Amino acid sequence: MVHGQPSLAQGGTGLSATPQIALIGCGYWGKNLCRNFFALDSLKSVVDTTESGQATARTLAPDAQITDSLDDVLRNDQIQGVALATPAETHPELAIQAMQAGKDVFVEKPMAMTFEDAEKMKKVAEETKCILMVGHLLEYHPAVLKLREMIDFGELGKINYIYSNRLNFGKVRTEENALWSFAPHDVAVILRLMGQAPVDVSTCGGSYLTNGIADTTMSNMRFVNESRAHVFVSWLHPFKEQRLVVVGDKKMAIFNDVAPFGEKLQLYPQNVEFDGLMPILKKEDAEFVDHANTEPLREECNHFLDCIQSRNQPLTNAQSGIDVLQVLHACQQSIEQNGAPVSL
Repeated sequence: MVHGQPSLAQGGTGLSATPQIALIGCGYWGKNLCRNFFALDSLKSVVDTTESGQATARTLAPDAQITDSLDDVLRNDQIQGVALATPAETHPELAIQAMQAGKDVFVEKPMAMTFEDAEKMKKVAEETKCILMVGHLLEYHPAVLKLREMIDFGELGKINYIYSNRLNFGKVRTEENALWSFAPHDVAVILRLMGQAPVDVSTCGGSYLTNGIADTTMSNMRFVNESRAHVFVSWLHPFKEQRLVVVGDKKMAIFNDVAPFGEKLQLYPQNVEFDGLMPILKKEDAEFVDHANTEPLREECNHFLDCIQSRNQPLTNAQSGIDVLQVLHACQQSIEQNGAPVSL
C-alpha cells in the first residue's frame, strides 16, 4: 500500500531564516542541486572529495564553504539539513550518519539499494525526529501535479491504464541497469496517480552493451482493481522520449516532458460507450491543459527547505521511497526469473 500523500506546501511557513544546507557530492547530478540550493540562498557548504567536484562547486556557489570533510559539516550547528547526491550504495550510511548528528536529510533516488537499508533509514528518521525526503523529481513537476489534481477530482474517471516511456540514446551505465537508472521516476509517479501499490509485476530486459546489465526493460504492473501500468525504459533509443499516458474511462491525458511549455499536458475528452454490445468511439479534439511554469528541481529543493521549517512530512517521504524500492526490487527479481510475475 502506498502510504501518505501530503500536498506540496503553498507559499512556505512564514519563518524568516532560510535553513542552511550542506550538499554532499557535486558531480553529474549534484551540480544541479548545488545551483538550486545556492539560488535559494540556503547552500552553506559543499562536500566533495574530488578536485573536479570542488571546482564545480566554486563556480556554481562561490559563497559556499568547500570541503572534503563530512565531519566538518556534521559538527556545524549552523547547518540544519544535508542533501545527498552520492552513489546510491552510499546513501544509507551517509543518511543515517547525518540524521544521528541531528541533520534533516534529502537523498537522491534510489534512497537505497536494498529494502532492509531503506527501512533502517526510515527507522532512524523516526527515532531522531529528522526529516527524510527522497528525490523523486517528477512528483514536483507542475504538469504532473496538475495531472494528479485532475485525477483526484475524478475528471478522468476510473484509471484503467497508465503507460510510460523513458527513452534516450545515452547516458549508458555499466554499474546499474536501465531499470534502476530510469524507472524510479515513472514508478513513483504511477504509484502516486494510482494511489496504491501493484499486486504483482513482471519485467523483461535485454543486455546488448554490457553482459548482465539490461539496456532496455519493460515492466508491467497489475493493480487490485485490474488497472494496469507499464514502464518502458532504454538508453539505446534513436531519440529522446519522456511520455506518460493515462487512460481513464471518462477522459485520457498525456504528459510529454520533452514538449515545449504550454504543450506538456494534453487532455483527450474521449472514451468508449456501448450501444448494446457495439462499442462506439467518442472522439474529441485534444486540448492543452494550463499549469504552472516552474522548474521541478527548484520546487523540490524549496519543498525540502519548507519541511525543515514546518516539520511537516515531505510529499516524497521515506515511506514513498520504500514503496518505489519494493516495486523496483520485484521488477529486478522478475528480470532474473526471465519475466515471471512477482507478487508484492
